[in-house]
Amino acid sequence: MKQLSASFRDPSGFLFKENGRLLRQVNSCYQDDYKLLIESGLYDTLTQNGLLIPHDEVQKHPGCTDLAYKVIEPKLIPFISYPYEWSFGQLRDAALTTIEIQRIALEHGMTLKDASAYNVQFLDGRPVFIDTLSFDKYKDGQPWVAYGQFCRHFMAPLALMSNRDVRLNRMMQIYLDGIPLDLTSKLLPARTFFSFSLLIHIHMHAKTQQKYAGKPQHGKKVTISKQRLQGLITGLKLAIERLQIKTQKTEWGKYYSFTNYSDDAFNHKKKIVSELLKKIKPHTVWDMGANTGVFSQIAANQGADCIAFDIDPLAVESGYQYIKKEKIENILPLQLDLTNPSPGIGWNLNERMSLIQRPLPNTALALALIHHLAISNNLPFRSIAAFFHRLCQNLIIEFVPKTDSQVQKLLASRKDVFNEYNEKDFKQAFGEYFEILGAHNISESDRTIFWLKKR
Repeated sequence: MKQLSASFRDPSGFLFKENGRLLRQVNSCYQDDYKLLIESGLYDTLTQNGLLIPHDEVQKHPGCTDLAYKVIEPKLIPFISYPYEWSFGQLRDAALTTIEIQRIALEHGMTLKDASAYNVQFLDGRPVFIDTLSFDKYKDGQPWVAYGQFCRHFMAPLALMSNRDVRLNRMMQIYLDGIPLDLTSKLLPARTFFSFSLLIHIHMHAKTQQKYAGKPQHGKKVTISKQRLQGLITGLKLAIERLQIKTQKTEWGKYYSFTNYSDDAFNHKKKIVSELLKKIKPHTVWDMGANTGVFSQIAANQGADCIAFDIDPLAVESGYQYIKKEKIENILPLQLDLTNPSPGIGWNLNERMSLIQRPLPNTALALALIHHLAISNNLPFRSIAAFFHRLCQNLIIEFVPKTDSQVQKLLASRKDVFNEYNEKDFKQAFGEYFEILGAHNISESDRTIFWLKKR
């Protein structure tokens, strides 16, 4: 039995792996709450509505501890992602999912004890709650114990993204238990004091936390009627729904509107990529530098599970809204700076996995990317080739020569010291790590798409 490195904080149970299976031990101390979750009908309601990950009960595994009450096998999430990799819309939908679960839980006599954004993952294009042991029996007069956590994990980053800058969700990578409310209050513009929801859930909430920080709790405990608690939940939902991101200029948000491709060239490029994917027949594809996900859609249409990575938050948001509208289940858009990918962080550097600790793809797309890595970021071809060799079996990569207008733009404001940036050196460097199976020139363009297979 191998306990998962991120599953150690909850006394109710933990996740572990055995022979490739993901299992969760339910400890005896959680027995009554687990029985209520099942017998109240809450589990059935949530799973049938796609809000909670379903599971099967299995016999106790011999490797389990003496504390075990049951062992369950939850449906597997193919790719684990984190809130600091999500777009605004993904984080907002995760927040609304959590709120809806709390609303339904109260109707069944239960409440969420955890409202962490890390308890939500994306499956088949939709957010789903994955922590089966986050439900406690509701007691009359009990406040929502996860309210503060919900505000830190959802209200704070969404408010900052909406009112300051859409890129501020990256703060979630620094603050793993959510962005502190006092910091959020300081960063938000003064006009947000005139927003009732932000005044209550961020500014006044932060003041209250500061007032009582470190002070022992004496006297009568805080109570709240179920009706008022339901009102709080409704208010939070309305507050989340009102938050929007403004049109904000980012580097690649409208990339496809300003490319140097003619329509014929772009269509030819799509045809080349489509034909190569048909030959490879990958089950999984990572589209590195996907922008809004045009080529991810080609892979998805051929049945591959595709992660569409891009550095630009508005491009990722656009991609997410498209797959949501079209109900595409096998594309997951995520934010990623390829030159500074998500690291292993948290306790013992193992609580949140790095990019390459997660299941790697069979095939990677690196289209219109090489010149940004090699020229904008001064990365040698050999270093780029070594990274992709570590990443995938098949690589579909586009070489963009110096004669291309996009490369000329990159060189316009700096000295050209990139003497090895040419197709010959590109093929030599990548040839050390990959076998070149094909090269296809894009019509009406100087660009070439290569199909490379890992040596």
